[in-house]
Amino acid sequence: MKVITFNNPHRQKHFDFFRKMDQPHFNLVANVDITRFLAFVKRQKLPFTPYIVYLLSKAANDIPAFRWRIRGEQVVEHPTVQPSFTVPTEVSEVFSFCTVDYDPAAPVFIERALARIERMKTAPDFEDEPGRDDYLFMSAIPWVSFTGLSHAMHYSPADSVPRISWGKYFTQEKKVMMPLAVQAHHATVDGRDMGRYFQKVEELLLNVEQLFGL
Repeated sequence: MKVITFNNPHRQKHFDFFRKMDQPHFNLVANVDITRFLAFVKRQKLPFTPYIVYLLSKAANDIPAFRWRIRGEQVVEHPTVQPSFTVPTEVSEVFSFCTVDYDPAAPVFIERALARIERMKTAPDFEDEPGRDDYLFMSAIPWVSFTGLSHAMHYSPADSVPRISWGKYFTQEKKVMMPLAVQAHHATVDGRDMGRYFQKVEELLLNVEQLFGL
């Protein structure tokens, strides 16, 4: 982890401007083409959740701003950020958090995720480790092809963990589309960073076979 210094005065002003807002987060929702991804997981008989979590996590980890977190007056950059995503349980109607340490090697991450998901079925968890902010908060809303989304969160102290959610996919003009919502703190993540994230996701979805090496 390293401390980020804004050497550009305008970038520092940008950070200070948005950091002082009462509601400093912004949210973008767009439909992404998962036609090849869905065909791939179905053909290989793979579980959807750990594979989409890996793909969305990789896109975030590849963009430095998505690894930046506000701590007091400073911004720190984590070497990696870990997905903490929602999964169903067998002991309650409400979800469990499922945190898996990110690894750039897909097979390593998938193995970890499958084991963790299985554990959460009977031993659900609803707590994040105090003091940690190297997360990506993720959630699936598979019942709705949403067009907008907002998240419950604390504004004090500053919460700069991005929120990433995906919804019910649908067919449109012979393509399978999935709504993807990304929420981030505007002092650390700019519109250009958000655009790069969606571009990266679309690139990974298009090259899913190379991504997973199958």
